[in-house]
Amino acid sequence: MPPVFSHGDLRLYLLNLLADSPRHGYDIMQALAERTGGTYTPSAGTIYPRLSKLEEEGLVTKTVDGRKTVYEITAAGRAEVAARADDIAGIEAGLADSVRLIADEVRSSVQEAMRSLRADLAAAAHAERSRPRPHTPDDDARAQSREQLQRAEAAIAEFRGRVRSDLRTHVARGGELAAVVVDDLTAALDAAAREVTRALSR
Repeated sequence: MPPVFSHGDLRLYLLNLLADSPRHGYDIMQALAERTGGTYTPSAGTIYPRLSKLEEEGLVTKTVDGRKTVYEITAAGRAEVAARADDIAGIEAGLADSVRLIADEVRSSVQEAMRSLRADLAAAAHAERSRPRPHTPDDDARAQSREQLQRAEAAIAEFRGRVRSDLRTHVARGGELAAVVVDDLTAALDAAAREVTRALSR
């Protein structure tokens, strides 16, 4: 990723932040993170040496307030900020460009990672589907059951076709189809169904 601040720009930008109001070190780091949309979070090792340098140059002062050290811009510091207003405007513009580039790179990286993840998942799913399953005795039992199921379905279909043909032929020839015949047929089919259910539950 491109650097957010060019050489020397961070020093001037820190001075510009202090021109707004006195701040302690952590507050300065938070302000930088906020102004860069969270894409740049400086460490204490980056900020405090530069603040010390600004203090040595007489551009800021520091006071200890309890456990916090507060930095405040001096008159000389304000004079430099005023004199370098154009430079600060350029830093602001460059900062916006840098943040935009970083955001674009992050977005591109995320999209590439998602594409790679989808490809990996698809490859894993394909490998799982293609992996041969070990042959087990259960496979033989299932194969035999499927074969017997086909036989049973064929027998039922043959019985249904034959009975329906006999009934239709009988009625078509003017024969009488008594209710008792249908009742007997229904009872026989029901009994056969119960026998099948009983046999399957053993």
